[in-house]
Amino acid sequence: MATPGSGRQTTSARSRRDDYAESTRAALIDSAVALFTERGYTGTSLDEIARRARVTKGALYHHFNGKQAVFEAAFDAVEADVKGRLEKILHGDRPPWERALAGLREFISSCLDPAYQRIALHEAPVVMGWSRWRDAEDRYSLGLIKDALQDLIDAGDLVSVPVDITSRLLFGALSSAATEIAGSAEPERVGAEVEQVVIALLQQVRDASRRK
Repeated sequence: MATPGSGRQTTSARSRRDDYAESTRAALIDSAVALFTERGYTGTSLDEIARRARVTKGALYHHFNGKQAVFEAAFDAVEADVKGRLEKILHGDRPPWERALAGLREFISSCLDPAYQRIALHEAPVVMGWSRWRDAEDRYSLGLIKDALQDLIDAGDLVSVPVDITSRLLFGALSSAATEIAGSAEPERVGAEVEQVVIALLQQVRDASRRK
């Protein structure tokens, strides 16, 4: 027969274990992001990741089955951070045109961030394989581009075009731009040029839409 309060104690103990497990996993991911950014995938060991997170290697294996799994969690963390910032901008209260330009600038700023450059753009295609990396990029970015494009069409800033195919073309162009920025010896200059070109092209399409 259960003693009074035993259910609450069991729930509380389980909650503390869950909180500890969650904090341990978060610490490991933070450690991995820092080390993969600094040293790359091949230059980082699981021992170093665990040591930086101040947990045992056994604790690491409790959450991840190997180095690639840790990397993919780090990749997800970096991508989710960028997506969150872009969602806040693109789903904000400003007019669609202003949101689109602000979103573009935030994306370019993300491409200048060392963690995003190293993990999401340089390392991920090799570690995850091109196909899986592109699928992941689709998952994080394509929906945002579709939403922004549809908002611009609805507002009359762009002519009505097939949203799906246009979004994929824009996604491909922005992915190429991100690679150019990350691979340049002068990423800030290239980022500024990308911003200039994309805004000029969008402005031309917007002007044409408004003349009709």
